[in-house]
Amino acid sequence: MSAETITLRATPDADLRKELNDAHQALFNLRFQSATRQLANTSQIEKGRRRIARIRTLLREREILAQLDAAIAAMGAAGDGEQA
Repeated sequence: MSAETITLRATPDADLRKELNDAHQALFNLRFQSATRQLANTSQIEKGRRRIARIRTLLREREILAQLDAAIAAMGAAGDGEQA
């Protein structure tokens, strides 16, 4: 796991969404620079795409975990009612 991933995992959801917006804007700028032949290091585009994918993956992972927690809580509440 990279240092960036560890840092992103410790970041709250709201900040991750801001990071995602910032990464999208940075990628747009990189693509624009590439199209106008101002970008010397084109590997930055791939790094930007990977950063976006990493952030999206973490957000989706948290969404799935929240749904799972809610389902488990609902099952626990339903199970409590059945035993009474």
